[in-house]
Amino acid sequence: MFTICEKRRLNSTVTLMEIEAPVVAKKAKAGQFIILRTDEYGERIPFTIAGTDPEAGTVTIIYQTVGRTTMQLDTMEPGDALQDFSGPLGKPTELEGIRRAVVVGGGVGCAIAMPVAKALYDMGAKVDIIAGFRSRDIIILEEEMRGMCDNYYIMTDDGSAGEKGVTTDKLKALLDAGEQYDMVIAIGPVIMMKFVVETARPYGVPTMVSLNPIMIDGTGMCGCCRVTVGGKMQFACVDGPDFNGYEVDFDELMKRNGSYKAQEAEAKQHICRLTGGVRHG
Repeated sequence: MFTICEKRRLNSTVTLMEIEAPVVAKKAKAGQFIILRTDEYGERIPFTIAGTDPEAGTVTIIYQTVGRTTMQLDTMEPGDALQDFSGPLGKPTELEGIRRAVVVGGGVGCAIAMPVAKALYDMGAKVDIIAGFRSRDIIILEEEMRGMCDNYYIMTDDGSAGEKGVTTDKLKALLDAGEQYDMVIAIGPVIMMKFVVETARPYGVPTMVSLNPIMIDGTGMCGCCRVTVGGKMQFACVDGPDFNGYEVDFDELMKRNGSYKAQEAEAKQHICRLTGGVRHG
């Protein structure tokens, strides 16, 4: 069992948890993920590792309450224990040789972008961060991210914080101004990553994306997390989650990610076929 050591609200729908998992904390690197189950009847769901404390033996995850399992997870409190917490899984982000990077995070994707930015910054690279949100009230991790970059830019759809616009507006402005990056790293909603890639393409800047397809076992055996990269089938759990953004078939990925929307909505409010009773979450 894996004990919850800390739980902290970052905004109305996003929560940070620190989990006691000493083996994972000791081995995990930036870009890797874990798969957990809340109880013996729970589904397996992946979370990118947002941070670790090897000395304390804890792993930090950050999640948005959007589906049945995250709703269930959000009812748990410090002292409660998770059934399973498997990892680290996936390949660590390849950062060797990067001296100048811009990390683009969208919404809760900033939690995934944070350990990558920190790893680069700790290596001595010059790092710019572009963080995009709908509005001021859902901004997360601003203080933490300011401490692991040279320049931090907030973009909001409504202009309530930082600059008004989307992340690609700022990326294009920086590239137009002559900023020379070894790598653009985009992490967030699939549609955002697609447009970051298209923004960077005319400038020829290498662009890495972290993919989040449907995932179940995390070992490559189930095949659910398959994605098309460079015209070939890859598995995000073992070949990724990071890929060359120029080679990803984003349209296929978005279509596959939407395959179970109806079932996901039904799972949030399950109606028992025997009793007719309603169970939320």
